[in-house]
Amino acid sequence: MRDAYIVTSVRTPGCRRGKGAFKDTRPDDLLSFILNAVVEKTPNLEKKDVEDLMIGCSFPEAEQGLNIGRIAAQIAGFPDEVSGATVNRFCSSGLEAIALASLRVMSGWSDIVIGGGIESMTFVPMGGNLPRPHPEHTKKQADLYCSMGITAENVANRYNISRKDQDEFAYNSQMKASEALSKKLYKEIVPTPAAKFVLQKDGTYKKETFLVENDDGIRPDTTMEGLTKLRPAFAAAGSVTAGNSSQTTDGAAATIIMSGEKAKALGLKPIAKLKYYTTVGCRPDEMGVGPKYAIPKLMKLAGMDLKEIGLFELNEAFASQALYCIKEVGLDMAKVNIHGGAIALGHPLGCTGAKLCATLISNMKEKGVKYGVESMCIGGGMGAAALFELCE
Repeated sequence: MRDAYIVTSVRTPGCRRGKGAFKDTRPDDLLSFILNAVVEKTPNLEKKDVEDLMIGCSFPEAEQGLNIGRIAAQIAGFPDEVSGATVNRFCSSGLEAIALASLRVMSGWSDIVIGGGIESMTFVPMGGNLPRPHPEHTKKQADLYCSMGITAENVANRYNISRKDQDEFAYNSQMKASEALSKKLYKEIVPTPAAKFVLQKDGTYKKETFLVENDDGIRPDTTMEGLTKLRPAFAAAGSVTAGNSSQTTDGAAATIIMSGEKAKALGLKPIAKLKYYTTVGCRPDEMGVGPKYAIPKLMKLAGMDLKEIGLFELNEAFASQALYCIKEVGLDMAKVNIHGGAIALGHPLGCTGAKLCATLISNMKEKGVKYGVESMCIGGGMGAAALFELCE
């Protein structure tokens, strides 16, 4: 089987749901922009050269429905011959899309494919606009439809993850992100146009645009004292708060994957390659433990030891589950989320897997790290993990 080479991987900033810079920017506009950007940043590549797009989206409906993988490509000006699909595995949708795009290249079915992700949690709320759980099955397995916040409480309670430890983890995420922001280390971000509607003198609204350069959920003024004052968000006597949970955000990301032969023909030097990807199931009512099972499974699949991995991007859905997985798997905290995680930067659901790919590869380049792992828990009780190798 051929190798799948990543030649470009970028993302928009992540902006807070309902309050952030992208609150008036449609998801199909966000995605079409980053699709244009990823092609423009790839020398000698034209849109007609791309054969297919695989786009992750956790709630593909309303403004991000109707197969946004195809719609956004058309908005971005890709030729009719370039096909597109939407992929849903909840929190790992973006990574799943990149894996599927890579498999097409590995198998020889395609030479150039884009994998990416999109989620506007402003336009489409968590759970979607019209959730309809199965009435009979809900009586047998209500946990399958459990609130993500309650699953985080379950992890904290069952595995003795203290409020203090969760708040400290959240504080460190904010501090790492604040430092990375001040040092301009988020090289994978493409400044992105956002829409806003400005009231005119005649009472009408005019659509205007402005440029967003950074994630807008980072809080440099975060303190431990402030975090400890926050009330539990999901259970009256709980330990999971808004401060030690991921931020709900809007964002998009895209990665160009191609065969070695095509990269050579275009005169491109690949950055990295996706080596392995795996998923695994776990109890739905403690879905956050997914990486505990996915990362060891990935290492076994790759025939590697954790000590060989230089960096990890572990999605911080909640501090409780991230802490538990780090401890159980035996990860070196110094290698995990070196520039902060979703508590500071946001978790735009179906975009996250693609967003973390761009971040991980950028950090691997920065640090000269040969192997990096991306992993996350997944709603419904799953975990996913992928191994990336930096090219020489």
